[in-house]
Amino acid sequence: MTSQATAEDLRPLAVELLGSPAPPQDPYPKYHELRRAAPRYRDPELGTWLVTTYADCSQVLRDPRLGRAPQEVDSQLGGGGARRPRQARPSMLFLNPPEHTRQRKLVNRGFTPRRVEALRPHVTELADECLDRVASAGEAEIMDLLAFPLPVAVIGELVGVPREEQAQFRGVAQELTAGLDPIQSDESIDRVERAREFFRAYFLDLAAQRRAEPREDLMSVLVDAEESGDILDEDEILSVVILLFAAGFETTTNLIGSGLLALLHHPEQLARLRDDRSLLPTAVEEMLRYESPVQVNGRYALEDTHIGDQPIRAGESVVTFLGAGNRDPQQFADPDRFDVARDQGAPLSFGGGIHYCLGAALARLEAQVVFDRLLDRFDHLELLEEPTFRPSVTLRGVEQLRVRCTP
Repeated sequence: MTSQATAEDLRPLAVELLGSPAPPQDPYPKYHELRRAAPRYRDPELGTWLVTTYADCSQVLRDPRLGRAPQEVDSQLGGGGARRPRQARPSMLFLNPPEHTRQRKLVNRGFTPRRVEALRPHVTELADECLDRVASAGEAEIMDLLAFPLPVAVIGELVGVPREEQAQFRGVAQELTAGLDPIQSDESIDRVERAREFFRAYFLDLAAQRRAEPREDLMSVLVDAEESGDILDEDEILSVVILLFAAGFETTTNLIGSGLLALLHHPEQLARLRDDRSLLPTAVEEMLRYESPVQVNGRYALEDTHIGDQPIRAGESVVTFLGAGNRDPQQFADPDRFDVARDQGAPLSFGGGIHYCLGAALARLEAQVVFDRLLDRFDHLELLEEPTFRPSVTLRGVEQLRVRCTP
């Protein structure tokens, strides 16, 4: 912490960023303020370290001494006795080796680079179906017609959820992923638990169907592994599938919505991408950096370690502000500028280390296909009204995105 700022000075800022029920619509000036004042700040009341630089966030995510909090530590922030949503079995998102390694090794089968790339033609077909509806609407609500239905169709087919049953999951998934926020009210926790029970009941039924009649989907793979005495039991299967399905499309939905909003706010960059599609890979990376779908991640010190020259004691927790690291001027020149050709290192948006996002390659593929086809299909895109971002600390995405689309 710098000598100019004390813990008391910075506490209101930390609470606004981490614990407010209405986090700022534009958190980036706040991130800059906290980074300038104290790039490594320990809040005594929240009981956690907050880190905001790219280098520190990257180090924390990759340090094997900084893992997930043990189950007996019931607060997302590493202590304090806060009530947390109940789980029959924690998902691999909240596990350390060797349990995490067992689960991830099996699920990796569905996300190899070759298998993901093989999905490109089908993702293109699904994107065109969504864009047909956008074209018919003219003035389209992009989240409803494209940003939600495409990712849920892709992950739904991978997992084994029939197309006609996918629409019901949008609101329930948003309620479930709200459980990722570090500090929650009893009311929000009740919603998380109801959503989890909904998913659990649905996927229990789907697992039973796949035992009776296996298909070419991930649920069949997981059930077959259980039946053959492999790695996962039923509770583990459910926790894995719920994580993949809910988090899998939520983050990609936010990437598509926020990415399109960034292009609409920067018409010169939209025109540049329209004229040069070879920029699609860097454009998607810039969308991930500029408006990270995941803003916050957390770790717990399993043993004594350091962040840079700052000692971290075993039992302390660390929150990485990925959105702040992605706007760190020490890593990204002019970080508040949106530039589809930027190539200054990978954004932190998919995390790092052993918990690096399993579906990162799939999300990138979907976004590249969507923006390529969107620019092919429409000569003009016009933002009809400024959207609002969902009131979430962890996941950042717009509520609605109304756009006039001229074929």
